[in-house]
This record gives sequence, C-alpha cells and structure tokens, in this order.
Amino acid sequence: MKKISLLGATGSIGLQTIDILEQHADQFQLVAFSSGRNMEATRNILRKLTPQLVSVMTADDAHALQQEFPNVAFTYGNDGLVEVATHPETTVLVNAVLGSVGLASTLAAIRMGKTIAIANKETLVTAGHLVMSEAKKYNAPILPVDSEHSALFQSMNGENIKRIERLILTASGGSFRDKTRAELEGVTVKDALNHPNWSMGAKITIDSATMMNKGLEVIEAHVLFDMPYDNIDVLLHRESIIHSMVEYSDTSVMAQLGSPDMRVPIQYALSYPDRLPIANAQRLNLAQIGQLHFKEVDFDRYRALKLAYDAGRAGGTVLTAMNAANEAAVALFLDEKITFLQIEECIERVMDAHNNILLPDLETILAVDSETRKIVQSMVK
Repeated sequence: MKKISLLGATGSIGLQTIDILEQHADQFQLVAFSSGRNMEATRNILRKLTPQLVSVMTADDAHALQQEFPNVAFTYGNDGLVEVATHPETTVLVNAVLGSVGLASTLAAIRMGKTIAIANKETLVTAGHLVMSEAKKYNAPILPVDSEHSALFQSMNGENIKRIERLILTASGGSFRDKTRAELEGVTVKDALNHPNWSMGAKITIDSATMMNKGLEVIEAHVLFDMPYDNIDVLLHRESIIHSMVEYSDTSVMAQLGSPDMRVPIQYALSYPDRLPIANAQRLNLAQIGQLHFKEVDFDRYRALKLAYDAGRAGGTVLTAMNAANEAAVALFLDEKITFLQIEECIERVMDAHNNILLPDLETILAVDSETRKIVQSMVK
C-alpha cells in the first residue's frame, strides 16, 4: 500500500489523481492533501477518502472544516503545504499545485527521502538545480507526471541513456494553432480556453495557447534528463497521440502513444514500475484515427517558446523571472486586463531587464519571483 500526499487536490491534475486513488483503493491511500479556494471539492474529497491531514489557504477555512470533520487535522497557508508534503506516513508526494508555491514543500519532502511525482513544471523550471541535487543527496526518486515527460521516461526504460541523441517533445499547438500571428490580435479569453485535445485548468490552457507550456516542458526535460537544450526539439503534432519520443545513436526512435488522458501518466507515476487498469479510459485505435500529422515549430509564430529556450540556456534567476512574469501576465489576461499577445511582451520586457544570478539559493529564487510579479503588475498600472 503506497501512502500518498497530494498538493493541489482540487485542481485539474489533483482531481484526476483523486479518481485514480478511488479506483485503486487497495493500492493507494490518501493520507494528506492541500486544496485552494474550492471548498465544495475539498469537502467531497474529505467525505470520500478520509485523510488524516488537510491544508487549505486560510485559517477561516481550516476552522470551518474542523467543525465539520472533527476526526481530520486541518492546517493552512504555506506552512500547511509543507506539513502535507512531509506527513510522516507519506511515501509518495504528488505535486499538482500551480506555480512556484509548491517549491519549498517539495524540497522539504525530498529531504525526507520521499518519492516525488511531479506535475508542477514551475518547481523544476525555477529551482531545477536545487531539486535534482537534493534528490540525489537524499536518494529521493523524481517521477514525471506530465504526459510528455512520462512518455520520455517510459521510452528510456531498459535503454542505455548514454546512447540518447535527442529528446522530441510533441505539442498540440493549443487553441490557436490554426491562426497566424496577425490573427491573434483581439482573441478572447473564451477562445483561448477552448483547447482542441486536452481538458486542463485555465492557466495551463493559456500556456498551451502561447506555447509557453511547451517551453516550460523543454526546461523540465533538460532538468529531469540532463539533456543539452540543443538536443531537445519540439514537434507540432495535432492529434496528441504520440506524447513524446527519444532518438538513439543508432537512429532508432522510441515513442509512447495513447489517447489523450492525463490519468494515464498520473497513474504510471503512482504505480511505477507496475501498470494498472484505468476505468473508462479510451483505448488507442490507430486504424480509426487513420493519420497522424507533424509540423516543425515556427519560433516567430510562437515567441514564448523561443523565450523559454533563451531562459533555459541562460540559466540562473532569469528562469524564475520568466516563469513569474508568465504567471502574472496569464492572470492579467484571464482577468481581461491585457491582450493575449501582451503576455509575451510582458515576459520579454522582464527578461531583457533582468540582472541574472547563476545558481541561486531558495531565498533568492523566492525574492526574484515576488519582485517580478510586482514588476508585471506595475506594467499594467
């Protein structure tokens, strides 16, 4: 029985993780979780899975829930995230929170030697050097949950990683993949949230439309698999059937395929090295699909992806600044305070003005993150 702590239980990845835990109650036990503002979803999880510890955003929410669920311990805030991540019974931490908020709690869990199933790109993007060095020091396995990195991980199983020549991340192209750059003028939030293949939360869906999501995944792949940026490619693939590929020195290419369903990589990270069935999952029927399409990425069309490569190659705190600027700008777009194309403009302005610090410590990373968000807000004012 694997005992699970889940950060971000009421988000898109979190709820799909809950589905997996419910399906395989004989394999997994949820001992602790954190949630955001969605109290209805929090209560539903509490009724179904009866964890020992729950962290919410505010003291008021924690107090209210304590009255309803007296047999559960409640905490709140950033300290609560750390408590959930480091619960003494937990063997696997699933980091499914959005943004850099999950960084400190993930590092705390790593230092206890817990297995980390990571769906939070920003933790690896902003502090990949800290995460991987601590994971090595404390012998804490890092297992990818993103479909692309899970595909790479699976395509490396049993192979000599010294023979890897190239990692190929596939990208759907997002909700605006059929539009030219000129046609992106004036697109709405509603348009941007209409992803053609995947059901995801609002922030990640906007990131998919700008392709910043794929840029973050490129950086994540570099961190997880220690691969130079020149050996990481992105390939547009409309159907999202091939989730990513690994090319080897003999020109063989290994790929992981499947119908788009985030529960598959989530469950694989939890069940690894075993595989378990998934209820209501759509099996892949290539004959029915008929064709798969591929196209090279145009970096002029997808400027955010180019900015992510630039930040990755530079390293240091520019990664934190880029990520924080993106988070802040996406939030402003969702609030209809800036246009879609201004998301990239905000990121580029921040990166151009940033004084880079290589190999930053956690305190520096958090300070740069906070300051960058203020800078983006001031751009609007």
